[in-house]
Amino acid sequence: MKLSELYDLDIYADNGQYLGKAKDIIVNMEQGVLDRILMKEWRSISRSEVREFLKTKSILFKNVKSVGDVILVSNNSSASAPQELQSQNDQKEYDNVAKDLYQ
Repeated sequence: MKLSELYDLDIYADNGQYLGKAKDIIVNMEQGVLDRILMKEWRSISRSEVREFLKTKSILFKNVKSVGDVILVSNNSSASAPQELQSQNDQKEYDNVAKDLYQ
């Protein structure tokens, strides 16, 4: 599958909850892996909104269970479950992504 084929696919949690559409992708160029699927284009947000945006409008690619006609993600990793995203590691990741996006 090509990266471009992910754009505009519907994203569902494995419990059937619709989460949104894939609008942008964050790629970790150093590791050569997909990092996050964004449900809104990142260019449309301000720098001060990045942390909240990543908590509520993105999915870690490692939580993707399958990709086909739709993107299926682990239920507890969905953007609708921000309580999971409160660890210090997540906060550092948000800060690093924000820094990379706005360099």
